[in-house]
Amino acid sequence: MMSEKLSQHITSLVEKFEGTTAEFAGETTVIIPAERIESAARFIHDYLGFKFLSCLTAVDYYPQDEPRFHLFYRFNSIPEALSLNVRVPVSGINPSISTLEKVYSNANWHEREVYDLFGIKFEGHSDLRRLVMPADWQGHPLRKDYPLGYEEPQYTFNYEEISVRKPKGSRE
Repeated sequence: MMSEKLSQHITSLVEKFEGTTAEFAGETTVIIPAERIESAARFIHDYLGFKFLSCLTAVDYYPQDEPRFHLFYRFNSIPEALSLNVRVPVSGINPSISTLEKVYSNANWHEREVYDLFGIKFEGHSDLRRLVMPADWQGHPLRKDYPLGYEEPQYTFNYEEISVRKPKGSRE
C-alpha cells in the first residue's frame, strides 16, 4: 500500500512534468518525457526531498518500435523512508538524454555504466567513457541485438568434446 505522502509526490510529478503512471508488483512508477528529466530531477531533489539516487539502469525493448529504451531511476528519501521510481523512454536512434550529474553527483558512475553497456549517451556528462568493458571494446553488451557468445560448460558426458577444443596445457 502506497503512503499518502508518496501518492502526493507522484501526483505532483505527473501534473508538473506531463507524466503518466504505471503500476507493477505493487509499485507505482512515474513515466516522464526525456526532455523533462533534468528539471524533474531537480524538483525531486530540491522540493520533494529525495536526496539519494540509489539506482539508474536501462531496459532494451528491441525489436519493439520506438522508444526502444527506457531509463529507470530510483530516488530515495531516507528521512521519510520513501522510494520513488521514475521511467524515461529514450529513442533507439542515437539514444541520448541529459545527465543528472549536477543534481545527483553519484549519477556519474551510474550513467557511465549505462553508456558502456547500453550505448545511451548522457549529454553534459563530465567524463563519459567506458566503465565496465575495455576502452577498445566494440558494441554494448546489454543491448538485445548484441551477438551472444558463450563457452559450453564441461560435464562428464561432453568431457572429451570440450577437452579437444581447449588449448594445450589446460586439458587437466
